[in-house]
Amino acid sequence: MSAEGRDAVAGAGRRIVQRGLWFEEFEPGATYVHAPGRTITEADNVLFTTLTMNTQALHLDAHWAATQPFGEQLVNSMLTLATIVGASVAQLTQGTLVANLGFGAVTFPHPLLIGDTLRSETLVTEARLSGSRPGQGVVRLVHTGRNQNGEVVATAERATLVWCRGAAPGAEDGA
Repeated sequence: MSAEGRDAVAGAGRRIVQRGLWFEEFEPGATYVHAPGRTITEADNVLFTTLTMNTQALHLDAHWAATQPFGEQLVNSMLTLATIVGASVAQLTQGTLVANLGFGAVTFPHPLLIGDTLRSETLVTEARLSGSRPGQGVVRLVHTGRNQNGEVVATAERATLVWCRGAAPGAEDGA
């Protein structure tokens, strides 16, 4: 097929742009399961830990960590938190988020270990229009991370400010 023919075929259909959800699309009580999971390597853990200037030996010194109660290195809990929130972006807030308003209760009930695969899901607990920011809504979320065995390794409550459909600057209708 010629280049002109390929261009004609490529332009023949509707263009769909990856985005998160507009405020109106968030469904309180729904749980969004994020894919793919992420296997955390030692390199991931060391890089994140050193980038964030966290010198905790539990994350950096395998020999010393082996003498501690868990018997091995632990994945930096801030990496765990960042990964479960990050896993939600493409599905929930890509291009539709105005701002991250804050985090509430954050827990790490079970350690994440080097080589574990982190799977994430998000429960929408509330969605309400903003009283002070027209065209925007507050969405409250609970992010949960589980290892490959289904054990909960992290939870975090989060409040976000999200655009309503058609209100975002430069947003195409429904895009």
